[in-house]
Amino acid sequence: MNTAEVIYLGEFRCEATHLQSGSKIITDAPTDNFGKGLAFSPTDLIAKGLASCMMTTIAIQTRLMGFDLIDSKLTVKKHMSSDPRRISKIEINVFIPKNDLTEADKAKIIEIGLSCPVAKSLHPDLIQDINFQFV
Repeated sequence: MNTAEVIYLGEFRCEATHLQSGSKIITDAPTDNFGKGLAFSPTDLIAKGLASCMMTTIAIQTRLMGFDLIDSKLTVKKHMSSDPRRISKIEINVFIPKNDLTEADKAKIIEIGLSCPVAKSLHPDLIQDINFQFV
């Protein structure tokens, strides 16, 4: 079963529909590659997907550990290279409330985040610069 349908709208924009829920995402080419920069670019979604996957897998495990990490925040920065044009590096800063976490809890959270399915699916040449801060 398909999970999404993508329709080209013209002007380097696409609309993706999640078939199960009907929710939609618009993508736009970035301004440095003929786009208007009015929405996430496809490569932005890869970087955002990594961050979201990390947080989701961490949240699942910490719920099982008895912690709720609501108000955690991740910042994402994507670096592009050329020849070939590709994502060369993704920087993610993870800010997690302390919530009485022990050092062992923190180590487990870091391990879970770094081994999320998206992280393990990306090409090994793509640098994943991930920094965890417990605030």
